[in-house]
Amino acid sequence: MAATATKTATKVRPLHDRVIVERLEEGEQKVGGIIIPDTAKEKPQQGEVLAVGPGRILDSGERIKMDVADGDRVLFAKYAGTEFKLEEEELLILSEKDILAVMENGK
Repeated sequence: MAATATKTATKVRPLHDRVIVERLEEGEQKVGGIIIPDTAKEKPQQGEVLAVGPGRILDSGERIKMDVADGDRVLFAKYAGTEFKLEEEELLILSEKDILAVMENGK
């Protein structure tokens, strides 16, 4: 059964092999003593999984179980997914194949 986002009052249930991720903000970046403004910063490529779909269905009808779960901290491809706003939260929905790694122990 699919999970729902717990950080928002509105329920969101991703379909198939989709995952909803909240980007983790990185600390203020400094390069050689120069502070980089927010508009010039790259978006973080890691986040926390908020909700997971039930998994992909093969042509045979068999469902493939997801490798990620709610609460996992993940690294994902730079231009992966689609951003959307839900109750003032900026979230990202992406396919499981765009997730590159699960960070062990949340670090």
